[in-house]
Amino acid sequence: MYTIGIDIGGTNLKAGLVDEQEGLVTTASMPLQWVSPEKLVEDLLDLSDGLLRRQGADRGAVSAIGIGVPGVVDHAAGTIMKTTNIPIRNLPVAELIGRGWHVPVHLGNDADCAAWGEYCHFARSEEESLVLVTLGTGIGTGLVLNGRIHRGCNGCAGEGGHIVVVPGGELCSCGRRGCWERYASATALVRQTKAAMEADPGSKLWELTDGNLEKVDGRTAFDGVRRGDAAAKQVVERFLDYLAEGVTDLINLLQPSYLCIGGGLSREDDAYLLQPLKKRVEAMRFDRDLERHTEIVKAALGNDAGIIGAALLGRTQ
Repeated sequence: MYTIGIDIGGTNLKAGLVDEQEGLVTTASMPLQWVSPEKLVEDLLDLSDGLLRRQGADRGAVSAIGIGVPGVVDHAAGTIMKTTNIPIRNLPVAELIGRGWHVPVHLGNDADCAAWGEYCHFARSEEESLVLVTLGTGIGTGLVLNGRIHRGCNGCAGEGGHIVVVPGGELCSCGRRGCWERYASATALVRQTKAAMEADPGSKLWELTDGNLEKVDGRTAFDGVRRGDAAAKQVVERFLDYLAEGVTDLINLLQPSYLCIGGGLSREDDAYLLQPLKKRVEAMRFDRDLERHTEIVKAALGNDAGIIGAALLGRTQ
C-alpha cells in the first residue's frame, strides 16, 4: 500500500507516492495555475492519479492522502482556512478529495509537514522533539514536540521567523521591526551581500558575479569566503551571528532533541555553516553546562520533506 503526499507550493503542485517503509517511490509536479477552488481540487486529483498510473497501480493501492498547505488549516475538519499565495478561504478540501478516493485525507501546514517528515527520519522514539528551521525567502519553522505536531490554539504556531532579534530593526512584512527572517533568511543574506559589494568596489564578490548584482545568490558570500575576500567574510560572520541568535532562542525555549537546518543554504559545507553555527550556539545556550544538548543537524530530506511529511500525517493527530 502507498500513501500520497501533496505539497501545494507557491508556483507548483508537487506530489509523491510513499511506500510502507516511508520511502519516496515516485514524484510528479505541475504548475500551480489558480482559477478556482474547484480547479485546484481537480488538479490535485489528476496529479495523484498520474502518480498511480506511473506505478501501474490504481486508487485501491492508496491507504491515505496528506496535503501540505502554505497557510492555516483546520486539520481536524480537513479545511484550508486561508493561504498565503492563493485566494482560498474555508475550503473543505479533505471532503472534496475524499469523495473520489474513499480514504482518509489529512491536512497540515507546509512547514509542519516538512518538520514531520524530518522527525520521522531522525527520531529514535515517539517522545523526542524536533524543530525544523528552513532558510528561504523568509524563515519557516515547524515544531514537533513529544512526537506530535505543535499547531497552537489556531493552527498558527511555529512562526519562528518573526522572533525579534534586533529591537527596532528593519521593518518586516508582518508589521514588526527586527524579525529574525529580516536578518538570517536566504533573502536577507542576498541583500547583505549586495550591500557589502556596493560598499567595497574592490571586493572579489564582483568577480564572482561578473560585476552584476542581480547574479548574487545565497552561495555568493560563502564562495567569497573561500576566495579569501574580506567583505564576504564580514557578511558571513554577521549572518551567522544573526542565525545563531534565533536558533539559540528556539533551543532555550523548547529544548528539542533535534534542530534541523533546511533550505538551500543548508547545502553549504559544514565548515562554513553548521560548524560555526554550533560554536556560536554552544556559547549562548542556557543548557551549555548540561550533559545532553539539542543536536543541531542538517535537514536530511531536502525538497522532499514536505511531500514525505504530508504523506505520513496520518501518524500524528
